[in-house]
Amino acid sequence: MRLEIAVLEGDGIGPEVMAPTLALLETLAPEAGVEFAFRALPAGAGCYRDTGEALPEASLDAARAADAILLSAMGLPDVRYPDGTEISPQIALRMAFGLFAGVRPVRTIPGAPGPLAGAPALDFVIIRESTEGLFASHGRGVVEADRARETLEITRATSEKLFDAGFAMARRRRELGRGRGLVHCVDKANVFKAFAFFRAIFRERAALNPDVAAETAYVDATALWMVQRPAMFDVIVTENMFGDILSDLGAGLMGGLGVAPSADIGEAQAVFQPCHGSAPDIAGKGVANPCAMILSAAMMLDWLGERRGHAGLCAAAARLERAVDAALADPAARTADLGGRATTAQAAAAVAAALTAQPAGG
Repeated sequence: MRLEIAVLEGDGIGPEVMAPTLALLETLAPEAGVEFAFRALPAGAGCYRDTGEALPEASLDAARAADAILLSAMGLPDVRYPDGTEISPQIALRMAFGLFAGVRPVRTIPGAPGPLAGAPALDFVIIRESTEGLFASHGRGVVEADRARETLEITRATSEKLFDAGFAMARRRRELGRGRGLVHCVDKANVFKAFAFFRAIFRERAALNPDVAAETAYVDATALWMVQRPAMFDVIVTENMFGDILSDLGAGLMGGLGVAPSADIGEAQAVFQPCHGSAPDIAGKGVANPCAMILSAAMMLDWLGERRGHAGLCAAAARLERAVDAALADPAARTADLGGRATTAQAAAAVAAALTAQPAGG
């Protein structure tokens, strides 16, 4: 099977963490029974600075036609739109392709210095709605002399797809032995009518998925419980802005953005990218942590495998995730953000070595 992967290297450390990730995918391809065709596409702040376009139409069209999209870090602090906002092609991709489900895994990784040392291992998922909520008016907010307005929007059609995705993920996690089949809807339904609407739709979809447990929680309480008793969660579904904030909290519990992968998934396309930014302060120094990018690629393999019924891709995804865990268990493979001294190349080499050391099919 030949798979075309759109590659958006982005800005700052983006190209530095993308290169070893593509090399690892090439290593996995034969055993997975696939051939990857990587197509590099211009996009990002540097592209905007040089051409006046952050996401050229040709890049958008090529990404739309690809089997999946790998996106690295985007944005530079000194390159902005005229209104002062950041260059963010990743948001444009979400809107253009209807990538409503922002998937953010939160799990304990060996060697990552999380703040909950000694606590039970973490393994839950935040699914952030990625096209509506407070981001619905992205680029269209109103700023006046004495006030500014942004509009929160929640629709039934998108919310139903989001919740159904949450129940499907909880069901699959239970089958894989990674969760107990529980979905929490996180909102602020006690204050805002829009969130009461959101919660009501969740309850409707829960009634159609009786084999999966369904609970509700307010976002402020959820932030507290993620720190105090995170093991209570399996799958969290929430609004765009709330998910943006909670997913960074989740990354902090894991040990930092350097080990936090993500996916933005729609009905036809999906984008896989690390949660971290472009880190221009360390760009070019060869010290960036490649693990979030590598784990995002593992999520891509799993999505492609599940979507196409291809067991080899799903197995390759699991192997790559295990290789990252095995590599980071060794302090010599940890980059500075994890308290170590490894370079990007050394960390990636450790993952490659751990991948090779795994028994075939293991």
